[in-house]
Amino acid sequence: MYRTATLLIIDDEKEQLLLRKMLLEAAGHHVLTAQSGREGLKVFQSEIVDAVIIDYWMGDMKGIAVASEMKRLRPQIPIAIFSAFRPLPDEAIGKADAWLVKGEIEPTELLREIDRLLLAKRPGAGLRN
Repeated sequence: MYRTATLLIIDDEKEQLLLRKMLLEAAGHHVLTAQSGREGLKVFQSEIVDAVIIDYWMGDMKGIAVASEMKRLRPQIPIAIFSAFRPLPDEAIGKADAWLVKGEIEPTELLREIDRLLLAKRPGAGLRN
């Protein structure tokens, strides 16, 4: 397992947000949350995060738009996008480091995917022990 990381989860569905938060905290990560794309961008700009998980479809702005702005600001931060859609749409190329399909990914798979993203991240960029 990867060292403890600070993760940002952005989802306008409160129940999904809390479920992912509980899972990732149980795995030892520090989790920040936001219930909209705009709120997520504010948190991203004010906090040091190691990775981001974004819902694809949110009321205020699509997850791809949020990911695009985050990649512009800090391209080294890995971003996973949760979606009910499959496969990865062309608009996500270069903006999403992982595309996770809702309802198809088990909790253990999510944890493995987060570990993979964190291990692939540039060494020393905001890591916690």
